Amino acid sequence: MLIMLMGHLMLIVCVLVGVAFVTLLERKILGYIQIRKGPNKLGVMGLLQPFSDAVKLFMKEQTSPEVSNFMPYYLSPVFSLFISLILWGVLPTDFGLLSLEVGVLFFLCCLSMGVYPLMVAGWASNCKYSLLGSLRGVAQTISYEVSLALILLSYIILVGSFSFMLLNSFQEFIWLFWLTIPLSLIWFSSCLAETSRTPFDFAEGESELVSGFNTEYSSGGFVLIFMAEYASILFMSMVTVLLFFGGEVGGLFFLKVTLVSFAFIWVRGTLPRMRYDKLMYLAWKSFLPVSLNYLIFFIGLKAVVFFCN
Repeated sequence: MLIMLMGHLMLIVCVLVGVAFVTLLERKILGYIQIRKGPNKLGVMGLLQPFSDAVKLFMKEQTSPEVSNFMPYYLSPVFSLFISLILWGVLPTDFGLLSLEVGVLFFLCCLSMGVYPLMVAGWASNCKYSLLGSLRGVAQTISYEVSLALILLSYIILVGSFSFMLLNSFQEFIWLFWLTIPLSLIWFSSCLAETSRTPFDFAEGESELVSGFNTEYSSGGFVLIFMAEYASILFMSMVTVLLFFGGEVGGLFFLKVTLVSFAFIWVRGTLPRMRYDKLMYLAWKSFLPVSLNYLIFFIGLKAVVFFCN
């Protein structure tokens, strides 16, 4: 139990450091995409910039609206980061942090729980702009969760288990990406929407709105929401690698996670934001039917294999 606890603590520290450097990677890549330098003053090539930003944000004054609901307003960013970090317990490592027999089920439960801090953050601020931002974010998150769940169900039926570990043995000779390219592309697009990344960042709308559901947050509260978002990006990159690119944990595994995270950033620097009605149309009229058809196909495939044996 002590080894498990220490392992999970080390993992959380590594994830938080990873989040810091993902923000630096994003700013650097966006800088080069837009033909500018990006952060390059603090430390060697700007490597200390994330820590400088963290110190600056935590030292800012913590404000709270007079009409806000005090406890939910302060606790929702904490729960948001907590859910993003507890998810990492399903990472299939040798010392096993959580029960990996039901890792996929645990992942889906935590994914559904992530909606509540977002909704409470907008509602507890008692600001109409925050409330509208949270409503848009919740509608988007719930819509794309359906596609993600159906895609995961397809692979659960194929593997015959809720364990992420078994996905390794299924990808020993060929990646699942090559067998189900349309499904993997839908998964990646749904991950972008689930983590509110461009071109699906309607919860925030950074380029033309103030900020959406986190309008009233400053200092520590804003940092926690920001860290939760980037921890979720890293986690979704990790799950994408486990599902589609052979998930054996090691140096190559983390290189794949970095490349998928790079794809998240690349999309942000390349694509314009979609219209909100087009986003919902994409979820319910494009992604959902394809995911559902693949699920039925996998059920039929397993049934044929079962009866043939």
